[in-house]
Amino acid sequence: MIPAGGLKVRSNDTDYVFRPHTAFAYLTGLGADREPDAVLVLEPTADGHEAILFFRPLAARDSDEFFGDARYGEFWVGPRPSIEEIEAELDLSGRHIDDFLDAVTKDAAEMIVRVVRDADSALTAQLDERRVSEGREQEALQEADDELAHTISTSRMVKDAFEIEQMRAAIAATKVGFEAVITDLPHLVAKGRGERWVEGVFGLHARHQGNGVGYDSICAAGDHANTLHWIKNTGDVTEEDLILLDAGVEVDALYTADITRTLPVSGTFTEDQREVYDAVCAAQAAGIAAVKPGNKFSDVHGAAIRVIAEHLHAWGLLPEGIGVEETLDKDHGQYHRRWMVHGTSHHLGLDVHDCSLATREEYMDAELRPGMILTVEPGLYFKADDDLAPERFRGIGVRIEDDVLVTEDGCENLSAGMPRSSAEVEAWIQHVQSR
Repeated sequence: MIPAGGLKVRSNDTDYVFRPHTAFAYLTGLGADREPDAVLVLEPTADGHEAILFFRPLAARDSDEFFGDARYGEFWVGPRPSIEEIEAELDLSGRHIDDFLDAVTKDAAEMIVRVVRDADSALTAQLDERRVSEGREQEALQEADDELAHTISTSRMVKDAFEIEQMRAAIAATKVGFEAVITDLPHLVAKGRGERWVEGVFGLHARHQGNGVGYDSICAAGDHANTLHWIKNTGDVTEEDLILLDAGVEVDALYTADITRTLPVSGTFTEDQREVYDAVCAAQAAGIAAVKPGNKFSDVHGAAIRVIAEHLHAWGLLPEGIGVEETLDKDHGQYHRRWMVHGTSHHLGLDVHDCSLATREEYMDAELRPGMILTVEPGLYFKADDDLAPERFRGIGVRIEDDVLVTEDGCENLSAGMPRSSAEVEAWIQHVQSR
């Protein structure tokens, strides 16, 4: 049983825009805002499973629901498919959600009934009560359910042709959003709250190009770029700032891009900004070069962080007597992590941090395989009040992130159409703003 999840209250009698649980979207193909409260049931058969979708179908126009139910009624929130329409669309069996609980627990004493627990907590509680009443132990239920969720999560690690095309579409849409932001860079200072303007401009194009943003956009100017997950986006922007934009468009099928560019608001990097930026760009190039079949996922971080460590050592920022090899020692080093604290990569797909239920052995320690899509995103972060950082670097935060597909003989940078080097970024800004 794979629930879509239910509507969630935002405030009082208004709900958040609905997004189905990722496992449900992956197995049904239903994206965008479909179908709240639905549950996909895979019923065992002699040669596999029969797929049944329990959902809330279209209500008749003479029903109380049609006119009076502000949460589900067609008069209030628009039409839903009928059972016949959902069967034709998905090529499976459709049933009314009201029949769900009795139908799926009728054989609970004879077979293991599993559910993706975190998709719909209220539904899971009802199922637990029924399953325990049939003689199942709660601990055994939890283990069976966790195995199901884990299997669905790890099955998404290698993308098929359809998924790769969805990712290409998400990345193309994201480029549109970034270029819209670049167009408005000259106006950010005068507008005030420039970070909010950047967030709004990107969000406008994300909503127009796809389903919306795949995650809350990070629009961090100046020292805010040194807060890794800066999503308040309340700051002003000055002419001298870099603005770190970490954002991605989620397409209607719910696959999302995840791209970061650090842009000079003036259109030109200062010498100090360029020095930091070029170090991060070199680290990213090393990380991307390590993306190939046979290498481990952790090798990408290893390649990128070595370049970061080399630059920090050359700048004299590692403790006296500590060289590159010493700081890279995982047990007794790691001094470089003061300025680069996060991992360099993660899987990407329906979730911005995809396949999150994989074990370390399946994720960090696993070999890369063709069809995997991962980010490569090193950074350097020198907080404005960091007394150990050179004064000329204080307040500078840089991250560069691309979405990379593992191929049969190496990799393809899917977001390579968005310039990366400092010189290319400056030319990109000039080109976009001159159109």
